[in-house]
Amino acid sequence: MPLQIGLLHPGAMGASIGAAMVSAGQSVHWLSAGRSPASQARAQRAGLNDAGTLDTLVGKADIILSICPPHNALQVAELVSLRGFAGLYLDANAISPLKTQQIAEVIQHGGGDLVDGGIIGGPAWHHGAGTTLHLSGPRATEIQVLFAGSPLRTNIVSHEIGAASALKMVFAAYSKGTTALLTAVLGVAEQAGVRQALEQQWGEEFTQKIHKQVTTNTAKAWRFSGEMREIAETFATAGLPDGFHDAAAQVFERLGEFKDSPGPSLDDVLATLNRSPRKPAT
Repeated sequence: MPLQIGLLHPGAMGASIGAAMVSAGQSVHWLSAGRSPASQARAQRAGLNDAGTLDTLVGKADIILSICPPHNALQVAELVSLRGFAGLYLDANAISPLKTQQIAEVIQHGGGDLVDGGIIGGPAWHHGAGTTLHLSGPRATEIQVLFAGSPLRTNIVSHEIGAASALKMVFAAYSKGTTALLTAVLGVAEQAGVRQALEQQWGEEFTQKIHKQVTTNTAKAWRFSGEMREIAETFATAGLPDGFHDAAAQVFERLGEFKDSPGPSLDDVLATLNRSPRKPAT
């Protein structure tokens, strides 16, 4: 009898992860209650089965995957644990190792076991996506086999809970942290009236690259802000300064209104960034 997999919740990334498991022959279930038409469409595209309620999903699932915004990760785990889930729970969210440990305790309290996961790359709808699910924990191989032959690559980092999350944090600290920095740099240059001069100094090729990096990621700023907070916590736990990524979170928070916006212009992005409240002069 095939394993029954529960997926919470199929957003832009999660739906593609569900589709990868379906392509590998797994039976994957999700919850449609309260979800948007866009989520419904993604779940249908991925070939997911609607379990109806969380109670039903937890009752039938051998394995549950949590892929949600970072600020919801602990709450989602608590809801699953309260229902007595005794299977294997993959937390594949962009959270700090410390929060991963907290979630492990929550899941174990309900009778289940945790595998730590960190996704690096974009949605894995096809083999050319190059997306990797990094895994850690004593039972990581049980998650790895779910994706055999699928478009999603897997890699076992360690048998220690927290290692996969740590890898995700340090990778995103640079890749997304620099996006926030460059967005803020352009915002200051725009205010100072020197953006054109700055871009001439950068050169056309680098400037176009930066424009694309900033505008492409703005639609995901609402989610990146929480991820930056998790990275800041990761740095602080390691005894390193956390202020840079707290500031990056503030940059992304200012751009939250562009959620799912298709290709905002750079001028619109900078106008929104610069009209947000500033700290009073001291």
